[in-house]
Amino acid sequence: MSLMTNQPKKEENLRYSEQELKEFEEIINKKLAAARTELAYLKASLNGKASEGIDGSVGNAKLMEDVADVTEKENLNQLAARQQKFIQQLDLALIRIKNGTYGVCIDTGKLIAKERLKAVPHTQQSVEAKKARM
Repeated sequence: MSLMTNQPKKEENLRYSEQELKEFEEIINKKLAAARTELAYLKASLNGKASEGIDGSVGNAKLMEDVADVTEKENLNQLAARQQKFIQQLDLALIRIKNGTYGVCIDTGKLIAKERLKAVPHTQQSVEAKKARM
């Protein structure tokens, strides 16, 4: 029996290095800044729509305009809610970087591919785990 067969296999990397985590942190912070700017714009747009109000005039044209305004306001509200959720997810990703769990798939316990994390830095699942849930 050879001693070579009893040697443990090279252990798979279970965490990203400090340098890699800093790189991910920079990506997340850039996305956070852009998301917060977008959210501020959406909120300002919503505040502008709220101040316009209905002036009490009668007619089909005014009614159609009011319906369009309400629809636009609902769309802006949905976009703002999505943006807030995205910001929360990015904030949680920063917390995972600090506590050392960033980049580890919550389903498999394996590292999520760097390419996936660069594209979707707030993800907690590998592509394989995401597909398995579908």
